[in-house]
Amino acid sequence: MPAARGSKVYFLTAEGGSDGIAAGLHDLLDASGVGAALGESGIVAVKMHFGESVDTGHVRPHLIRRVVSWLTKRGTRPFVTDTNTLYRGTRSDSVAHLRTAAEHGFTQQALDAPVMIADGLHGTSEIRLPAPGTLVGEAPIAAELVKADAIISVAHFKGHELSGFGGAIKNLGMGGASRAGKLDQHSTTKPYIREGCVACGVCATWCPVDAITVGETASIDESICIGCGECIAVCPEKCVGIRWNESTDIFQKKMVEYLGAVASAKSGRVAYVNFITDVHPVCDCYGTAKTAIVPDVGVTVSLDPVAVDQASYDLVNAAPVAKGSELSSGYRRGADKFRDLHKDVDPTVQLRYAEELGLGTRDYELIDIRESARSSVG
Repeated sequence: MPAARGSKVYFLTAEGGSDGIAAGLHDLLDASGVGAALGESGIVAVKMHFGESVDTGHVRPHLIRRVVSWLTKRGTRPFVTDTNTLYRGTRSDSVAHLRTAAEHGFTQQALDAPVMIADGLHGTSEIRLPAPGTLVGEAPIAAELVKADAIISVAHFKGHELSGFGGAIKNLGMGGASRAGKLDQHSTTKPYIREGCVACGVCATWCPVDAITVGETASIDESICIGCGECIAVCPEKCVGIRWNESTDIFQKKMVEYLGAVASAKSGRVAYVNFITDVHPVCDCYGTAKTAIVPDVGVTVSLDPVAVDQASYDLVNAAPVAKGSELSSGYRRGADKFRDLHKDVDPTVQLRYAEELGLGTRDYELIDIRESARSSVG
């Protein structure tokens, strides 16, 4: 059980930019103590998001290489991995996915570790695991994640159109699922077309199941729609919404149960790293350049997925708003930026439910390793 004062979350500020983060990553990981959980031998999956083609928000390859080199130095054998997508982008099968990863610099030569897709050629290589809670039962999880001896989740912390934000919980809960698991999680969300549609057809192009037809306006056939939500973020007119009901709550809770399935299977051999950089309003699944909502904040690390996401959430909300972002003009420092971005979504559902299931605690102690180093010198 977590200590009374909360779980420890270790924090590296973005001081010095990307180079400063790279230089401090080994110290951060050493200070966090997560190495003891991951072990000093065995195969470790570095689960990340390679980003859709043209995406600019994913964690950069030189930073992933630093994580890999730290793992290798400890005696483990890391590989870098992601899973295939539901939608028709550039990551829907392993061949296209690996090409996109290589375009972004994620190659064995660049990372000094093998790069593979964890759920096979078409997203069907899976192992079903028992999940906590009452919604899922058995969770189809990407087979290579299950087979790995340990996992280090390296998440890009940002906004998300269905869960409000995406961090450690989403990176393994949604990102660790096979195609069947992703479909299961999305099955309760149903988008609709708002007024203002100009019938451009972008949403129909991205729909993986041809649920959208375009006449004078776009129209979504709910009997076909799988609720993946891709149409919400790709619409250039911002006129696709989610019906206000419990669907986004259920989506988040299923995502949490999937995380629970993965974490339980690893018996504690999971660590969580959140890069709070290039904090974009939506997921990295969209092949467009986006403007960050806040300046780069830094990196958080913990053995507790709930605490690391709560701390990252709080750090973003405490940061100043970036110029030119999608946030409202005159936004108050310290207010909830994620609720402002995605007004139909309560992003704290995933945090509350994960805590309820015993996956971690929202109470945390934030340990700034740069500040700690300065204090020890002083």
